Amino acid sequence: MGASDPVVERETQKKEEEGGGGGGGEEEVKDVEKGEVVVEEKVVDSNSNVNINNINDEQRGFSASMMQTLNPTNPLRIVINGGRRVTAPRIATPPPSQPSRQAPRIPTPPPSQPSRPRSISTSPPAPTPTPQASRTTLNSKKYTNKISLFLFVLHMILAIGLVGFLVFKGIQGLILASESIKRKEKRVLKYLLPQVEAASLLSISLSFSWQKAVRVWPKFMVHFILWSSFFLSLSAGILLICFQKPATDGVGVCFIAFAIGNGLYACWVSQRIGFCCKVLIMSLQPVSKFSDLNQPTYWMLGTGFLWMSFWILAVIGALNFYFPPLIIIALVLSLAWTTEVMRNVVNLTVCRVISLYYILGMQSRTQFCFQRALTQNLGSACLGSLFVPTIEALRIVARGLNLLEGEDEFMFSCAHCCLRIMESIFRCGNGWAYVQIAAYGKGFVQASQDTWALFERQEMEPIVDSDITSSICFLTGVCSGCICVIVTAAWTAKVHQPFTATISLLTFIIGYLMTRIAMALPQACVSCYYVCYAENPDNRLFDSTIKDRLSLMKAGRDVVVPTPRVPHRFRET
Repeated sequence: MGASDPVVERETQKKEEEGGGGGGGEEEVKDVEKGEVVVEEKVVDSNSNVNINNINDEQRGFSASMMQTLNPTNPLRIVINGGRRVTAPRIATPPPSQPSRQAPRIPTPPPSQPSRPRSISTSPPAPTPTPQASRTTLNSKKYTNKISLFLFVLHMILAIGLVGFLVFKGIQGLILASESIKRKEKRVLKYLLPQVEAASLLSISLSFSWQKAVRVWPKFMVHFILWSSFFLSLSAGILLICFQKPATDGVGVCFIAFAIGNGLYACWVSQRIGFCCKVLIMSLQPVSKFSDLNQPTYWMLGTGFLWMSFWILAVIGALNFYFPPLIIIALVLSLAWTTEVMRNVVNLTVCRVISLYYILGMQSRTQFCFQRALTQNLGSACLGSLFVPTIEALRIVARGLNLLEGEDEFMFSCAHCCLRIMESIFRCGNGWAYVQIAAYGKGFVQASQDTWALFERQEMEPIVDSDITSSICFLTGVCSGCICVIVTAAWTAKVHQPFTATISLLTFIIGYLMTRIAMALPQACVSCYYVCYAENPDNRLFDSTIKDRLSLMKAGRDVVVPTPRVPHRFRET
């Protein structure tokens, strides 16, 4: 019985420890579902050796601790200690008046033993090598770009206060104002509010229709959107000019000018459409694995519709307050920033879901990713919403000037200087950054720089520069805006023609912004495809589409018109 009791005790202790280990495994699975995992940016070759050494050290420590718990008279302890029976030492207790000078010593086996089990080792444990690679967490808890988050929250507080005050002023004008003001506001409510609300509902329906069509027929829809935006904007401009009013004529001329530029752009990028369709088809394949991936889009569109309903009431109330034009411009800018943040929240959610699928091969929950986009990454969404559209617009203008090179050396140098400045700014702030913001929790500027460095390392700058997915999503918003203009302009011209130009501008803005929220999903999928490929080109989830394209470009067999870039003689050496 002296040997059996400790053995039974050890087996019970092992079972308890194994049971505790099982609970840890369940906790680890739970964390992985939430995305709480850590990955290495660079793989260290000695990681496997480190794990083996750690396991051996733990086993040696466990065996030694078990040996110390054995009774010295236990036969198993006697066999291990060299076949000698060791009597249990007696510890002499000193009298109360004399403290013990020396602690009792338990006899230890001599250094040389005839046989020693493998579980006990007198050699010191092997040193654990420290990995040199930087660790990047996929579940960073810190809030990114806190200053921009604070500014957006402050802006929303002020915007809600202003909208509430202007709605109150509108109601006050209907109840307590003079008869002339009452008639004016009743006329606005009767002939302006129904068209704007109808345009909001129409734009939501169109946005889901565009997104569904792009996901089902991507190749056809790329061609269709490019040319339908041209015809729809041209039709809207001609319709407004036919009303023969100065305001509608001015708005109509703007639409026609945009249609001409749109047609020229469609002809210029016609040779890029094939590759764009291939990438779009490949990037949309993971969407079918996530049935709830559109949930953030539903929430954002519903919130946008409610906010726009109060917003249009505030515009009506601004007519009964001081400086109506300035207040309406401020309301339009606030609406543009708010809806762009909503779009980028959807963008960040989809980017995290799809990027985790590419990086880890896991299907994460959209709900957790949506909560993360609304909390930790909201500051980056606010900063990117404020600067990315401006940077991209100025970059397009700089490239356009670069195409208009003439014999004037001064204009030639200025065009290249502007393009060079915009290229430098673009490295610090671009739309590709949302993938690393969503996946790794980086700040907006750092994510932009790291993403562009990945593209440069894989020599992918010409490919991402020539991508037209963002242009397709932009033109989809233009199509919805033009459809809203055609419907509401014809309606308003029938009931109250003086409001035609104002309603046309408002409904175009609403239709464009609502559609861009829905089209954030395909744009985010394409961004994840490019960025995750640049991070790991050997991933088995990617085919040879980008690799073949790079080979054609390096071999000089690519017939695509190159995107204007700064010539080498103007770059720093």
